[in-house]
Amino acid sequence: MADKVNKIVITTGDPNGIGAEITIKALKKLNLSPDKVALISNYKILELYGGLNKDYEIIEIPYNAEIKPGEVTKEAGEFSFQSVKLACEIGAKAIVTAPVSKNAMHLAGHYFNGQTEILQKYLAHDGQLAEMLFVAGNFRVLLLTRHVPLKEVNLTKELVVEKILNLKKFFVSHLGIIEPGFALCGFNPHSGEGGILGREEIDILQPAVDELRENGVNITNPLPADTLFVRAAENYLKNNFVERLKSLKVEKLNNYQTIQLFNHSTIQPKYDCYIANYHDQGLIPIKTVAGDKTVNMTIGLDIIRTSPGHGTAFDIAGKNLADETGMVEAIKAVL
Repeated sequence: MADKVNKIVITTGDPNGIGAEITIKALKKLNLSPDKVALISNYKILELYGGLNKDYEIIEIPYNAEIKPGEVTKEAGEFSFQSVKLACEIGAKAIVTAPVSKNAMHLAGHYFNGQTEILQKYLAHDGQLAEMLFVAGNFRVLLLTRHVPLKEVNLTKELVVEKILNLKKFFVSHLGIIEPGFALCGFNPHSGEGGILGREEIDILQPAVDELRENGVNITNPLPADTLFVRAAENYLKNNFVERLKSLKVEKLNNYQTIQLFNHSTIQPKYDCYIANYHDQGLIPIKTVAGDKTVNMTIGLDIIRTSPGHGTAFDIAGKNLADETGMVEAIKAVL
């Protein structure tokens, strides 16, 4: 095992994907001091995808196989798994993971539905649960279930209560938001229409909400998900637009008064976090408006882990076409 490191530890993901490329590009863009970052990777992989511009600490995992950009291989899956496992073991200040291929890890005999589940296995203790929180600025979405086939999504009142209580603890301890406001998505269309379109709201979600309120959680009743995200999306787009203008140091535009009006009409999020019942219910809205700036954050464990909100992009691997925005945002989220 490697010596303990008190740094942000970055894994470069699947050797045949874009992980090493976006890590190298992100570190060059951020220009971080080497005393802040350590990489779990392999020199051969890093050199193939462009090489680092600074003398960052490299915690090397052997990789004797041929690097095959765009291909799913057992060797790449083994490397990906061992990288995340090692990141859990070395006393990292925080973990940032580049994308991996679930298929490749399965070929290597590691049957996890994602990196969150690996982190849960090797970091959790005393009943801790890893939770998947997606973040883009003040737009945040928690998933009650993760990589589960839609027909197998199985909610219970106890599960909902436990996950949302853990979410509140994170807001208090890590974000300094003492009384966060949460919005809960209904499970069914129109939140079930009083049971006509499904009873999950009546039998599971509302009883969970009642118990959560008894425990001091500020949370809505189950609300129709098709309209719940509208204000969050508007807020994100407005703030992102204003920040873009500031970064460009815009002083004059043909319709400058309109820009100013747009600026001053920027609204604060109505809720600090939106809680989705299943994967696509939560990720479609946030990724639609935030795209590559969406960060996948694992909370609920002793160490926070972040990752770009996208996958291995095998179709462009090895072509120097990958956009590093997601990795930049993932690293910035733990600085």
